[in-house]
Amino acid sequence: MGCGDYVSATTEQDVAAEERAVTEWDVTNRSQPEQMELLRKYQRLGMSAEDAETVVNIFSKYKDLLVDEKMMAQKGMTPPDKEDKPWKNGLVTFVSFIVFGSAPLLSFIILIPFTDSDTIKFIGACVLSVLALVLLGIAKAKIAGQKYALSAFVTVLYGATAAAAAYALGWTLRNIAGLDE
Repeated sequence: MGCGDYVSATTEQDVAAEERAVTEWDVTNRSQPEQMELLRKYQRLGMSAEDAETVVNIFSKYKDLLVDEKMMAQKGMTPPDKEDKPWKNGLVTFVSFIVFGSAPLLSFIILIPFTDSDTIKFIGACVLSVLALVLLGIAKAKIAGQKYALSAFVTVLYGATAAAAAYALGWTLRNIAGLDE
């Protein structure tokens, strides 16, 4: 998962850099049509012709700003952020997956000396999973400035849905394969 996040982030950066290069070429080599297109877009958004012309004239003085504005206006893309580090995204995803993904296994490991009941171990795994998801939801809320309870609830809901789907798939495949306990 960490690798997937890293590849996704680097691909996003590469696409944004390529789109910026294309837009920069357009702004440099097709200045007048590009400015007219931006002018029409602002007018469609409700700006008066005079204000739209003023804004486009100001942007035209600053090529980088005009390129960034064209990327947003035409492609809905923000310019690539040079400070964004894809390896950090991948590392955070990897560590989070290891830490929060190991919660169900901890139950089985912790309960080995106390019980042989797989049912009790399964219930323990469910409880630890819910606790891990609550902590993940609270961490997400703190980072994103959201309400803790709502974020925790939604995270548990999504996690429970994913777990139920995985459990149902495993149960179905076990029955299709004819495996008995």
